[in-house]
Amino acid sequence: MCGLFGSVGFQPERDRIDRISHRGPDGTGWQEFSSAAGPVALGHRRLAIIDVSDAGLQPMADVSGRFNLVFNGEIYNYIELREELRAKGYVFRSDSDSEVLLTAYQEWGEKCLDRFLGMFAFLIWDARDQRLFAARDRFGIKPLYFVANPRGIAFASEIKQLLGLQGAGNRMNLARVRDFLASGISDHTRETLFEGVMQVQAGCCVTIDASRPLQGACEPRRWYNIPAHSTLDISEAEAADRFRQLLTDSVRMHLRSDVPIGSCLSGGLDSSAIVCLMSDMLAEEGEGARVNTVSACYAEKSVDEKPFMEAVVAKTGANPHYIFPRAEEVFKRAADITWHQDEPFGSTSIFAQWCVFEEAKKAGIKVMLDGQGADEQLAGYHSSYVYYMSDLIRRRDYVTLLRTMVERDRIHGVSFVEQFKRFIGPVLPPQLRTFLLRQRQVLVNHDWMGSDALRPLQNQPGALEVASQVNGLPPITDIASLCVVLTFASNLQMLLHWEDRNSMAHSIEARVPFLDHRLVEFNLALGNAHKIVRADTKRVLRRAMRHTLPESVRERRDKLGFSTPEEVWFRGPLKGMILDGVEATLKRYPDLLEPKGTRALVSDMLEGRRSVDFTLWRIVNMGIWGEKFNVIM
Repeated sequence: MCGLFGSVGFQPERDRIDRISHRGPDGTGWQEFSSAAGPVALGHRRLAIIDVSDAGLQPMADVSGRFNLVFNGEIYNYIELREELRAKGYVFRSDSDSEVLLTAYQEWGEKCLDRFLGMFAFLIWDARDQRLFAARDRFGIKPLYFVANPRGIAFASEIKQLLGLQGAGNRMNLARVRDFLASGISDHTRETLFEGVMQVQAGCCVTIDASRPLQGACEPRRWYNIPAHSTLDISEAEAADRFRQLLTDSVRMHLRSDVPIGSCLSGGLDSSAIVCLMSDMLAEEGEGARVNTVSACYAEKSVDEKPFMEAVVAKTGANPHYIFPRAEEVFKRAADITWHQDEPFGSTSIFAQWCVFEEAKKAGIKVMLDGQGADEQLAGYHSSYVYYMSDLIRRRDYVTLLRTMVERDRIHGVSFVEQFKRFIGPVLPPQLRTFLLRQRQVLVNHDWMGSDALRPLQNQPGALEVASQVNGLPPITDIASLCVVLTFASNLQMLLHWEDRNSMAHSIEARVPFLDHRLVEFNLALGNAHKIVRADTKRVLRRAMRHTLPESVRERRDKLGFSTPEEVWFRGPLKGMILDGVEATLKRYPDLLEPKGTRALVSDMLEGRRSVDFTLWRIVNMGIWGEKFNVIM
């Protein structure tokens, strides 16, 4: 895990790699080359994880000096690939996965990407042919941004490295700002919230020809095709056995490290499964080591998951680290977190995650495994029930529908009235659904986004629709298609963005075993019956982890993650700061939001006339982001 920078044409500026020194405190490198398109620069900040010796420093060149690499990430199957390449006659000078990646590119060219099991964003400069090759992993675990215009092309690990280049100023991208404010979704297209700054999307790569003057274009192409979904027809037992095999192998691969390793533990199914499997593997190897876990806890019982965490710790003998994020710290940290995130973030749960990585650093843990990705592949969010129940209606399976409603009322605490409201919308004709949603926004949300700036965008598709359209994904019609869109173009990329920045801000490598592509492809191919069955979410995971997870965790049906008690905080100790934050945003951007509607919405939430949701924090954080990066409309 590291940070990189590369440019062609632009005047080389070494400070652009130094802006992200937090990503790589263990080494730095910078090299310049010449080309027909102008100067070429490669920069790197190193976080040493595999082969911590100086042999792993970058930029890294092959023996001939033709190929030069800067790389952020891990290739988990580097040992197996190294042996395959040795059999072909290659000699290695280090034990690093970086050298394996570079050698694999020498041998197989772009096709090497298909062989990698891991997370990566990298640049390779071919000095002989004067070409720069850039690639990003299948699911966008590691970031890769770019700016392209006739003056030059530049790539970077974080947006802040590109700001100030021609074509990358401090003006907001209003369409993506609208998506974020309305739905809390970002990273769902190749655009960022900064006008002119793009990202190489998940599973994409690009080749820049520097043997001639640049044309200013940078058009990444997809190297990893979206896998088929809902094509496997197998029994529950078969699905569970295969799932367990794939997840176990993934966790084993993700444990490859030359530095201390631990895990985030929320007490939910996903992180608990990883901790339990890690513990089993250490026991099998007879090392006598205990898994270090870090967890966020709260006094508010509505979001506190400590009993579930303690059940996992008791079963595994883990070495737990508990932290208690405090309300008064939210605004003290907000500006720093926003600077590291580069863009506004969706809720104070990102603050809780920040605190978890901060504690991990204090404990001397340099690699942390986390459970990101399972919810998207396996329909773990309760919002998925809209599609599940609508499908039951289409199939006229009213018996299962009624049983589901009864179980959800009893287990999830969702009343019959609320369930009718939630699942009836998707089966209405599209025009009627759109009309009702607009009326609801005006009547319930006070038309707070009805400003002159945002009104022209109101008729545009919603963020999930945009994600499907621009990324060539299927329209969302059922659980299977929802999982594909969530995995490749909305929730997951956004969560990975937040985790990458929070972990790297503390010089920690975050790993996500649920995103082994073999496991993802299997999960997406599974039919809906392996994901949601009445009140059961993530059905295949629950069955696969029988006898591994504590039963209290395996059988829990709520959904929290690294949640914070926002409603209690916002109506209590943070109320004044929230009001001040909203006013600061309205003052900074008087034309962005409709002031009267915004204040009415905020008042309704803070005074208890409606429940608090993430909208409050999005409005506040928009102003913090604007101030931190001096963003203009």
